[in-house]
Amino acid sequence: MNKQYALAIHGGAGTILREMLTPTLEKQYKDALTLALQKGQEVLKRGGTAVEAVAAAVVVTEDSPLFNAGRGAVFSYEGKHELEASIMCGKTLEAGAVANVRTVKNPVLLSKKILENPDFVYLSGDGADKYAALNGLELVDQKYFYTEERYLQWQEVRDTNRAFLDHNVHIKNAEAKAGDYKFGTAGAVALDQYGNIAAATSTGGLTNKKYGRLGDSSVIGSGTYANNNSCAVSCTGYGEFFLRSVVAYDIAALIEYKGLSLKEAANRVVKDKLVKMGGEGGIIAIDAQGNIELCFNSEGMYRGYVRSADGKPNVFIYE
Repeated sequence: MNKQYALAIHGGAGTILREMLTPTLEKQYKDALTLALQKGQEVLKRGGTAVEAVAAAVVVTEDSPLFNAGRGAVFSYEGKHELEASIMCGKTLEAGAVANVRTVKNPVLLSKKILENPDFVYLSGDGADKYAALNGLELVDQKYFYTEERYLQWQEVRDTNRAFLDHNVHIKNAEAKAGDYKFGTAGAVALDQYGNIAAATSTGGLTNKKYGRLGDSSVIGSGTYANNNSCAVSCTGYGEFFLRSVVAYDIAALIEYKGLSLKEAANRVVKDKLVKMGGEGGIIAIDAQGNIELCFNSEGMYRGYVRSADGKPNVFIYE
């Protein structure tokens, strides 16, 4: 073991301005981000794997109503909660992903169970929920995911026949451009003491989404990717653009095949390629040397990191 470890997390990106958050709400976000870092750090300090660490960190965000993942998931057009998540190991390239699950308390833990089974990578809908039950994961009624804020957000747009990105403030104008709001996906990337990296991402998708719409969060290569030879990436943004750009893998490929640094690759994809396409959002990434990038092209991103060098969690919201 090299005894070095590092962890980074995100809780969504977008137009996050200081005037949008009260001091109390800002503290709640920072406390939640800090707790996620601490839980992941506990795993890494005791010699746990990067996969275990990113799962532990993301569970904290899934259990919090502040983030659009797990407990704080938004409402679909039918008034339901449809969750997505994925996880990947950089050492083995094993991965697990779930989409449109409705009764799993922590989709990231189901993704981890799938990663551990060589027969599967990606499960969806009722089958994924059934697999969770067979593996003893905690199941909950859809009422568990109900929060007043998410309900009110849905009520304001349910008659517009459009899907909207997650946001902090209630929509005053249902025709406002989607970029006015934040993307509430949650994710983590980690380097463990064995020199291996991993990534995980979890989301509730879009408010008022229809037709079983899926974003990038559960798609290996688009929203989540990890390879010891390059980097581990977790994305947050307008999923359609991240899917079309295969963002997570694109960053890794620029490192592995073109020799770019982590910073150069992240900037190339997030601040150049995505911007030209009209895609907004950000990524967190880490490589096997412990370099970390928290890169975004929006006004802000809920984010943080911790390293073994000083062991102090650092959290940020604004640019």
